[in-house]
Amino acid sequence: MISAAQQHAQRNRGTLFVEAAEVLAIDRFPGEQAVMRLRAPKCAANAKPGSFVHICCDEALPMRRPLSIMRADGDVIEVLFKALGDGLRLLAARHIGDPVSVLGPIGKPFSTSTERPNCLLIGGGVGIPPMVFLADRLRHDSNFKPLAILGSEIPFPFELQPSQLAAAWAGDATDSCMPLLESWGIPSRLCSLAGFPGTHRGYVTDLADLYLQSLDDAERARTMIYTCGPTVMLRAVAELAARYDIPCEVSLEEFMACAVGGCAGCTVEVSTPDGPAMQRVCVDGPVFDASVVHW
Repeated sequence: MISAAQQHAQRNRGTLFVEAAEVLAIDRFPGEQAVMRLRAPKCAANAKPGSFVHICCDEALPMRRPLSIMRADGDVIEVLFKALGDGLRLLAARHIGDPVSVLGPIGKPFSTSTERPNCLLIGGGVGIPPMVFLADRLRHDSNFKPLAILGSEIPFPFELQPSQLAAAWAGDATDSCMPLLESWGIPSRLCSLAGFPGTHRGYVTDLADLYLQSLDDAERARTMIYTCGPTVMLRAVAELAARYDIPCEVSLEEFMACAVGGCAGCTVEVSTPDGPAMQRVCVDGPVFDASVVHW
């Protein structure tokens, strides 16, 4: 009899690749943040919003690091990361033209339904990339109306600019947006306790609550929440979604060793039809239904 783990491995055959990617660009931002563009054709062709890659930061460092994919366009992927710890500092020190071993794309992606076209995307810190990737895919389907609420307690990894897209529910003073999303015609609003210009002084859940309050019952019934960020933020978003009875998918962040389900070092407890169970964030996730996660 084939085990569930073996069945999952079989489903991933032909969709998981090890590539010698090439560094095309590195953009650095305050807070030791970096956006890296990598030529990785196989990974880019198969990536879906919520997918991540396991990157070899340096030949001298055997352990890879998991990084969410922020964009996959043509044969190129983009990742955003903070250069904290030896591995990611080594990755940030790479140069244009350097080869980087990439394993991916890995993980269960976000799901969408035309029955819930109002897509509220909530990202915090290095949880912003999956929201950008999801927004990129949704903008090509006229059935969906994405809106992003992004938070950071260090400078955002992009230049803030006043939005020209209406969001009356946020208030006139909260007008800063992510320029990339703005260029796609996707409204975004920013949150921070650091007092950055045009941002809401508070948590992403505070601003999300204002948005959900602005909807009538019919529009809430057409809304879905997607989120990625620190665990404490994800739990708060899950609680907010439950309060409004809105489905929510969370992309969990966990330390990973193998990232392909072999070591089971990234397990979380979830509810299943057969009772509580431990599932692996890397291959059973990273995207989970928020209502089943044991926070």
